[in-house]
Parts: sequence; C-alpha cells; structure tokens
Amino acid sequence: MNFILKILLSAVAVIIIGYFLPGVTVDNYVTAIWVAVLLGILFTILKPILVILTLPVTILTLGLFLLVINAGIILLADNLIDGFNVNGFLTALIFSVLLSITQSILYKLIE
Repeated sequence: MNFILKILLSAVAVIIIGYFLPGVTVDNYVTAIWVAVLLGILFTILKPILVILTLPVTILTLGLFLLVINAGIILLADNLIDGFNVNGFLTALIFSVLLSITQSILYKLIE
C-alpha cells in the first residue's frame, strides 16, 4: 500500500513540476503515473549501474555528477513515454532537482 501511495505522490509531483516549469509538459494524470512508475524503475535499476561505471568522475566532482546521471535518466524517460516532454538537458537537470525536493516533502507528509 505504501508503494502505491508513493507512486501516486510522485505522479502528483510530476504534474506540479510540469505545470510550473517551462519546458516540461505532461499531457494528463495517467501519463504522470506512468512517468512516476518508469522513473522509479529506472532509478532503481539503471542508476546504481551508472553510478558504479562513473565512480571516478563522481568522486572527482564531489558527487555533482550524480545530477548529470539523474538528468540523463529524466531524458531517457522523456524518450520512452509519449505525452511527457522535457526540452533539453538543463530543463531535465532542474526537473530532477525539483522532483527530489518535492518528493521528499510529500513523503514526509505520509510518514
């Protein structure tokens, strides 16, 4: 039950950020739920692999390269889901930071 609630809260965060951030469009609520599910899967499976592969760069940049990895995963989700569009790398970077902040706030509300 907690997993479903987190997916729905992530979808709400995607909708909110898509509404306020220029360059990000989300067609409807169903698309936002698919984006939340796909991002959850990509961050669970793909991100640890990328972190290990880019560990020297991540250490050299004191962890800031993780933001680049997050933005790349957002752009990958943009390519995989119709109805979710992110215009460019910088927008994806801002979207990933805002999504992390919004999710942490919303997840604190359910704990």
